[in-house]
Amino acid sequence: MNGMMDDIILRLLEESRHHDEACILLSNNFYDPYGKYQIMAGFGAEKEIFDSGAFNHDELWMGFCSYDLKNRLHHLQSNHPGAVSVPDYWFFKPSKHYLLNRNGEEYSNFELPIAYNSNATLENSLQFSCSTTKPEYCGNVEAIKHCIAQGDFYEMNYCLQFASNVRPDPIDSFIRLNAVSPAPYAVFLKFRGQYLLCESPERFIARRGDVLIAQPIKGTRRRLKNVNDDKAVCEELRNSEKDRAENIMIVDLIRNDMSRVCQPGTVEVTELCGIYSFSHVHQMISTVSGELKPDTQWPEIVEANFPMGSMTGAPKIQVMKDIERFENFSRGWYSGCVGYHYGSDFDFNVVIRSLQIPENGDSAYYHTGGAITFDSDAEAEYKECLDKAAGMFSALNAQLVSNL
Repeated sequence: MNGMMDDIILRLLEESRHHDEACILLSNNFYDPYGKYQIMAGFGAEKEIFDSGAFNHDELWMGFCSYDLKNRLHHLQSNHPGAVSVPDYWFFKPSKHYLLNRNGEEYSNFELPIAYNSNATLENSLQFSCSTTKPEYCGNVEAIKHCIAQGDFYEMNYCLQFASNVRPDPIDSFIRLNAVSPAPYAVFLKFRGQYLLCESPERFIARRGDVLIAQPIKGTRRRLKNVNDDKAVCEELRNSEKDRAENIMIVDLIRNDMSRVCQPGTVEVTELCGIYSFSHVHQMISTVSGELKPDTQWPEIVEANFPMGSMTGAPKIQVMKDIERFENFSRGWYSGCVGYHYGSDFDFNVVIRSLQIPENGDSAYYHTGGAITFDSDAEAEYKECLDKAAGMFSALNAQLVSNL
């Protein structure tokens, strides 16, 4: 990223320090045929929405749906403790906003402050431990496979929670994360003293005119330092029958979800199992699109599609009930979405590769997981979880404390 862009981000982060609500969305210069903005930021809530009502199309709204919105939409429940205490659904009309579009044009209704004075060199004192031991994880994977054999569901996205020993500085941590592990749907979110630092490579859903677009991820390999080894592991992912099967299963689920709000015959897979490389991992990504039915609004689209199928499994409703049995935490922002609604268009990420920092307490929380199918190997799935976490822990100069 060039120096001018870095300076803008530091100025926006400085502005966030003076508001209870702040949302900064970054594309980090990744190519995105559906993206409209390089940077979008909003500060201070002029208006707020806590339900799924439609937006005024003439206004900019930014916000999130946390994972537990599923309870309201699908009559489910969550009984585990969560990393943060946030609403299921929250959007705000920012009193101050800044936009930088893909053509380099800036729009702002305020003067950006002097850049934040970063102290992003972090001491090697941050440690994370998992709330689930490796034997517990492997035992749960075998139990999930038994459920699949019985026909309860086909695939489950089973996740782990890691908690830190100290509370890191949110702004300095985000600067480090975005420098070391940049992603096309990065987010710095501040809500009433709680923070979400997100380096997500995954789009949940976007609207461009009358077209709806979703881009699920299933399939991950850790990048290797040796160029030839890295190319080999990338090709191994490209040709993996297991990963392709997982990806295609979620694509089918998303096609079904989108068909509820799209015109018959218009939902199509425009890219199947494409391979994309990021700073620490290779990912398998598909693209599904469809033409919306006339007069379809945001509330119907959310109800039909939330949460992203890649974060649940299939069939979606049943597997979300069973996730509650196997996981020992409430996901909070993780597996939800953050983004904007402006005009008739919107764009939302999937909250993965993210750090949740509560207002009180001495910890931060990181979550990761993967798709469990009947063919899954528990040891390999556990390793994939750690591979996904490696980028975050490396960027924060943190260590994983074993709890085997």
